[in-house]
Amino acid sequence: METGEEARGARGEGPRKLGLCVLCGLPAAGKSTFARGLSHRLRQGRGWAVGVVAYDDIMPDALLEEASARPLPSQWKLHRQELLKYLEYFLLAVIKGCQMAAPPNRTEAMWEAFITCLKTQDLISLAVPEDQSCYLLTKTAVSRPLFLILDDNFYYQSMRYEVYQLARKHSLGFCQLFLDCSLETCLQRNGQRPRALPAETIHLMGRKMEEPNPEKNAWEHHSLTLQSPACPSEASPKLTDLLLTALENPVKYVEDNVGQKETDRIICSTNILHQADQTLRRIVSQTMKEAKDKQVLPYNLKLLAEELNKLKAEFLEDLRQGNKKYLCFQQTTDISDITSFFHYEKDNIVQKYFSKQR
Repeated sequence: METGEEARGARGEGPRKLGLCVLCGLPAAGKSTFARGLSHRLRQGRGWAVGVVAYDDIMPDALLEEASARPLPSQWKLHRQELLKYLEYFLLAVIKGCQMAAPPNRTEAMWEAFITCLKTQDLISLAVPEDQSCYLLTKTAVSRPLFLILDDNFYYQSMRYEVYQLARKHSLGFCQLFLDCSLETCLQRNGQRPRALPAETIHLMGRKMEEPNPEKNAWEHHSLTLQSPACPSEASPKLTDLLLTALENPVKYVEDNVGQKETDRIICSTNILHQADQTLRRIVSQTMKEAKDKQVLPYNLKLLAEELNKLKAEFLEDLRQGNKKYLCFQQTTDISDITSFFHYEKDNIVQKYFSKQR
């Protein structure tokens, strides 16, 4: 698949102003309300084309095998990556100025929800009569600066980095908005919702939340933290500056150097494995201590230890062999990414045992 710069260069056009904005924060922090307000403001005040992609509106039914089931971690990751693939198909159609084709391998319910999302925001029109799997872009989508606002919790840094990778691959603008809201306020708002999340889910997410850290991560440089409740018009001028800067300064595409990457991987693999082993050992040890403090029954403690040690061994094997069972990045070499993925898988295991104590 060609990059955004290649496609634009082939058509002899100047770069389109396209951007991805990651809107993150705890459930019930006010993200969806803020996203709608920001979209209206950018459309009316700037004349931009804007698409709000709310993950909860596209993914929930597709994620659940049964109405009451909790999605498996691997299933959850695959569907998030699938949604990013949908976004890439749309962006490539915008970049090339062509019809948007449906991916050959897709989850039909998710794809239909994604199509509805774009249609209702005047970004695509009806399917092409002679090919129902292709969609026409609207004049709005192809003639104006375009920002896609991705509305989700994005509580792990690794989740947001996948969006950044997409922006880098196609030379798009990229920025992050973190809606900061107290846990107590989120719990209160959540309790007033018709389909409220379990309070323990929000507590768990609050503990796992990895806020944008521009000082540590250069790729998070274009980030802004807003206090909830936030109003897009009141968040100016910093918000406007952030969005404009992201559009005017797209992420530079870096051509993959396969040979150099393999050399780098070999050089650092031993060190990364050692760091990962030590870090995951500490996490398992701390988790077992927490389980004992919560008075998990001895038999369940034994089962928990077995599951956690098996998970640790599988993670290390992923690193050694370059597998993608858990580590879905290409060439994952950042210990913080590995830790984030491990925490997610570990928390899903632990939740089963902690809930048995109630």
